[in-house]
Amino acid sequence: MVRDLADDAPELQDVLDALDDPACRRIIMELRDPMTARELADATDIPLSTLYRKLDMLSEASLVDERTEIREDGHHTSRYRITVESVNISLTDDREFDVSIDRPPETTDERLERLWTEVRKET
Repeated sequence: MVRDLADDAPELQDVLDALDDPACRRIIMELRDPMTARELADATDIPLSTLYRKLDMLSEASLVDERTEIREDGHHTSRYRITVESVNISLTDDREFDVSIDRPPETTDERLERLWTEVRKET
């Protein structure tokens, strides 16, 4: 499942679970540039079936998202990218934990990719 980054802030436990998982941290460290699942599996030595579960965890935590790469031959592919600059956990006035995520600004190409991904979900 790919989480829309415009959604409300992720659940604190989702973020903590993803950051506590060594495989998820390895994926985050490897994602300097957008990569396919196969490229990530090869780079991290994580089996592909496990990698997809970890990508779901990271997506639920709003730390990674999936974008569709448009190809001229019509065989589009998904690439995953890191979506955070920092994760902040703080205490509210009510003494509850709050999580906020600072994100890098979205480029024009990234906006187009996001829109194309949304269109593909609808069809």
